[in-house]
Amino acid sequence: MDNWRKSSYSGPDDGNNCVEIANSPTHTAVRDSKTPARATLTFPAGAFAAFIGALADHSTVTDFAKFRG
Repeated sequence: MDNWRKSSYSGPDDGNNCVEIANSPTHTAVRDSKTPARATLTFPAGAFAAFIGALADHSTVTDFAKFRG
């Protein structure tokens, strides 16, 4: 995938470090902008929206850690 984009919330105050996403007709991929050559997390089409929806209920790092188990 070569259409990677950063969140509009990423800016100079955070060093422009965030996750990036790329979409294809069949998948959505996520990677760390600090290490773009490393592994990506890839979701089948439609599954990424469900993942983001689940995260919306867990707004802090602590909540996310609990969500992960």
